[in-house]
Amino acid sequence: MDMQGVNLQLMDLLENWDPLGHGIGAYETEAVDVLQAVHQIDDSLRLSKTIQSIYEFSFEENIPLSACKEMADKLLLIKNNSSCEL
Repeated sequence: MDMQGVNLQLMDLLENWDPLGHGIGAYETEAVDVLQAVHQIDDSLRLSKTIQSIYEFSFEENIPLSACKEMADKLLLIKNNSSCEL
């Protein structure tokens, strides 16, 4: 899969995630920041903490690390599966 396809899958997953109950689609800026982080970070726990801090910075609300870890695992799975196909 090409990078554009990977990014579309990652963004689709992020855009449908509503970790703070603000409604789907309320996190566009955060999704872009997380997308960038996914391409820079390969460690699930480190990515989880980065996701948590991105949303906390924007909304001043804390998402449980376990929820961020679940999302990080899904995002890294998409990214890593795409690199296996190359």
